[in-house]
Amino acid sequence: MTGKKPIPVAGLYCITGEEFSRGRTNVQVVGEMIAAGVRIIQYREKDKQPRRKYHECLEIRKMTAAGGVVFIVNDDAALALAVDADGVHIGQDDLPLEKVREMVGEGMIIGVSTHAPAQAAEAIATGADYIGVGPLYSTRTKKDVCAPVGLSYLDYVVQNCPLPFVAIGGIKEHNIEEVASHGARLICTVTEILSADDIGEKIQRLKGIIERADKRTIYS
Repeated sequence: MTGKKPIPVAGLYCITGEEFSRGRTNVQVVGEMIAAGVRIIQYREKDKQPRRKYHECLEIRKMTAAGGVVFIVNDDAALALAVDADGVHIGQDDLPLEKVREMVGEGMIIGVSTHAPAQAAEAIATGADYIGVGPLYSTRTKKDVCAPVGLSYLDYVVQNCPLPFVAIGGIKEHNIEEVASHGARLICTVTEILSADDIGEKIQRLKGIIERADKRTIYS
């Protein structure tokens, strides 16, 4: 890796999760995401064996590299390094960001999940490249998720955070406009996409909602 890829500032941030994908493999799903124009994808699989995750990530790395898509690995810095991913995303209970940076070097993106202003401030101070903001709403996608932080924390980040950020947690088609209207431009919705009959069509619909809400926010 010769340098960090730029993080998309708007659109959809997509995450894998085979248990929600209705029989489709992660590789299949990622292919549909890339074809639909998604510019950043995170691989997140908690329960698979390390070797299986490695081989899946190798394939996804090839696909994302060919498509010019930013590829992030969740939690596992060693796996991110092994497959030459563009970045790694860590949570509040993972290794400290400073230690992860020692492991992966300056050329890799590090994203940090945050749930409160103090955590955002710490992520900024310790060199995060972007932060996750959430969970905004109740979500069952993750088993160890904290209580919803609500839109007030998103409002704080919009006003105070100089880093790119992604809004996440319980976001669906019915509330994504609300999230975008509060100033989020890069938004993650997991099961809404993974469980869709037509992933590409769902992505286009969600992107359209974000873009329309963004225009209304700018010109209001």
